[in-house]
Amino acid sequence: MPNVLLVGESWVSSATHYKGFDQFGSVTFHLGAEPLVKALAGSDFALTYMPAHEAAEGFPFDRDGLAGYDAIILSDIGANTLLLPPAVWLHSRTVPNRLKLIRDWTAAGGGLLMVGGYFSFQGIDGRARWRRTPVEETLPVTCLPYDDRVEVPEGCGAELVEPDHPVLVGLGGAWPPLLGVNEVEPKPGSQVLARLPADQGGHPLLVLGQHGRGRTAAWTSDIGPHWLSPDFCVWEGYGRLWKNLLGWLTAPR
Repeated sequence: MPNVLLVGESWVSSATHYKGFDQFGSVTFHLGAEPLVKALAGSDFALTYMPAHEAAEGFPFDRDGLAGYDAIILSDIGANTLLLPPAVWLHSRTVPNRLKLIRDWTAAGGGLLMVGGYFSFQGIDGRARWRRTPVEETLPVTCLPYDDRVEVPEGCGAELVEPDHPVLVGLGGAWPPLLGVNEVEPKPGSQVLARLPADQGGHPLLVLGQHGRGRTAAWTSDIGPHWLSPDFCVWEGYGRLWKNLLGWLTAPR
């Protein structure tokens, strides 16, 4: 059974509530990958979910720590979380560069997937900062040097470029609405399997590639809300899409 490590897809929000003269604060913790967790439950894939706040210290610092995983999903987590663990940020100590670790692990045969979001690829205000990093070297796409969000509040479907590819088996027909993507540029030699319709810019949606002996993929929309509509998350093709994609990433080669 392939072991998959999902890194990111969590956040904490702080709110101040004003009621006339009085006010109070509240803090809420959110997990964004519940649709994927549900879709993979009981499947052929064993998923480990490492929320963003745990990744700063919990993501492995060496190859041995990644040896048990067949695929890594980076989803809505900026490069700084892995570049600036407390040992570096608070104590100015040196630690292994985990972006280089991911690159080298992939080259040795691992499967790497980046999923879109406000802190994926280059992200909101360019703050995800994956451009020109060792992780970008492994991806089948290049990140843009600025805020790369493409918001589609009216919703749009997907255009399948290679509908017969194994990753898209059983996914023909109209897809439920997407509400946005990160804009990226496919690298030479990559495979664009799906994109937004031409009237929405034709931006890549699902791109496959290879780095060394490892396979890589970019899904430029979300793993769940808000860029995936509720209809998309409950669509029977949702689970099939992720299982197909993870199957391709972890296939023996």
